[in-house]
Amino acid sequence: MKKATSKTKIFEIRPPVPAPRHFYGHGLPGIDLAKLAGKLIVVEGADGSGRSTQIARLVEWLEGCGHATVQVGLKRSTLVSEELDQAKRGNILSHTTLSLFYATDFADQIENSILPALRAGFMVLADRYIYTLMVRDLVRGMDEKWLRNLYGIALVPDAVFYLHVSPEELVQRVFAKNHALDYWESGLDLGLSRDMFDSFLKYQGLVGRYFKQLQASYKFTIVDGQRPVDEINSELQTKIRNVIEGTPSH
Repeated sequence: MKKATSKTKIFEIRPPVPAPRHFYGHGLPGIDLAKLAGKLIVVEGADGSGRSTQIARLVEWLEGCGHATVQVGLKRSTLVSEELDQAKRGNILSHTTLSLFYATDFADQIENSILPALRAGFMVLADRYIYTLMVRDLVRGMDEKWLRNLYGIALVPDAVFYLHVSPEELVQRVFAKNHALDYWESGLDLGLSRDMFDSFLKYQGLVGRYFKQLQASYKFTIVDGQRPVDEINSELQTKIRNVIEGTPSH
C-alpha cells in the first residue's frame, strides 16, 4: 500500500513593486529616473486651504522619522521669482505672459531643486505643483493641450493631495489672516464682478471645478480641507507612510 503524500505549495509574499518613475510628457533630457531615490509629495489647494500648516507638520513628522526633507513651491526659483513678483504688482500682465513666467519658475525648480534632491534621497514636499498653474490658466481661457505640453517636463509625483475648501470658507480664512483679498486670487483680471468679494467667490468656485476636472486625468487625492487640522494631518501621514512603504496611497 502506497503511503499518502501531500504537496504543500509555499508562496513567498513579496512587497509590491512601485511603478517606474516617469514624466508627464517629454520630460528633461539626460535624467536617469531609476536613480531618483527620494519621494515627491505635493500638497495643493487655494490660499487659506491650510497647505502651509499641513506641510510644516509633515516636515516635522518626516524628519522625526529620520527622513531628510526639502521644500519647494511656487515663486521660489532663484531665476525669476523676484521678477515675477515685480511684474504681478502692476496687475497688467497678459494671461500668456503670466503663464510663461510661472512655467519658467517651475522649470528652474524641477531641474535645479526637485530632481537633485530626489537623486540624493530626500523627501521633497511641494507647496503646489503644475496643477495649480494649469487650473489658473484654464480658468483664464488657455488651451489645455498647450498646457499639457508646456508642463510635459514635470515629473509625476509619488502622491498629490488637494485640500478642498469651499469659496465661502476660504474668504473667511483669508480675511482673518490678511485682512484683504489678493487681486489675482480674486480673479479681478477676468472681469467676473466689479465687487472684489463677489469676484473672489466666483473665481475660487471656477478653480475648484477645474481641479475636479483635472483630478479625473491626474488621479490625485482630494482631501476635505474643512476638517480639524489634526484629522487632516493624520490622514496625510497615513497615505504618505503607505507611499514610503511601497503600498498604494488611496
